[in-house]
Amino acid sequence: MKIKDSVFIVTGGSSGIGKALAALLKEKGGKVVITGRDALKLEKVSKEIGVEGHLAHMTSDEDLQKLVDSVMNQFGRVDCLINNAGIGEFAPVDDLNRAAFQRIFETNVFGAAILTSKLISAFKSQNYGNIVNIGSSASVKGFANGSVYSASKFALRAMSECWRTELRPHNIRVMHVNPSEVTTAFNKQDRIEREEKDNKLRPFDLAFSIVAALELDDRAFIPEFGVWATNPF
Repeated sequence: MKIKDSVFIVTGGSSGIGKALAALLKEKGGKVVITGRDALKLEKVSKEIGVEGHLAHMTSDEDLQKLVDSVMNQFGRVDCLINNAGIGEFAPVDDLNRAAFQRIFETNVFGAAILTSKLISAFKSQNYGNIVNIGSSASVKGFANGSVYSASKFALRAMSECWRTELRPHNIRVMHVNPSEVTTAFNKQDRIEREEKDNKLRPFDLAFSIVAALELDDRAFIPEFGVWATNPF
């Protein structure tokens, strides 16, 4: 796809991978709308990188419908949805509880599914669209204390595979991206970004990789790929 003048929705765009993606897409001439839960932070980041900000909770169907309506009313189309918003909780198997699964799945799985569902009619009417789901290396390999988070990312990966099969006849490309550890504010209570390190992935590394995949000619797409730090040890 051509980034310039295309319309993008990036969920969880006020920090980390989402912010880096929005900034790079904007730099390349894209029309970008980011979402976030913190109104002050969203406003600050939107002004900083020069994109539209829309307050939306991934757990609210009403918020997600308002987001879609707002973008369609403003731009008349959406060319790419990037499901980036995600949260995590980690606990050993003997401490698992139903509420933790509900909290994580509401954002990481249900929110992504409902928002995507609300855009499919627009994509089909255009006979064109792009969906990028930001998974994790935890989408393909579990780890100790990762039952809740990894299960949510496996579920997102499963949805990516289902959507890909269902939507290809409509010229809709569905990509699933699996980063390993990235220096973001993920799972930090204070939501302050982690300091970048020479041997760790940066948000920009993911943004660069995703934009490169999107820029493939529309006749081709990369169904799934991982991005790892070369030597994080």
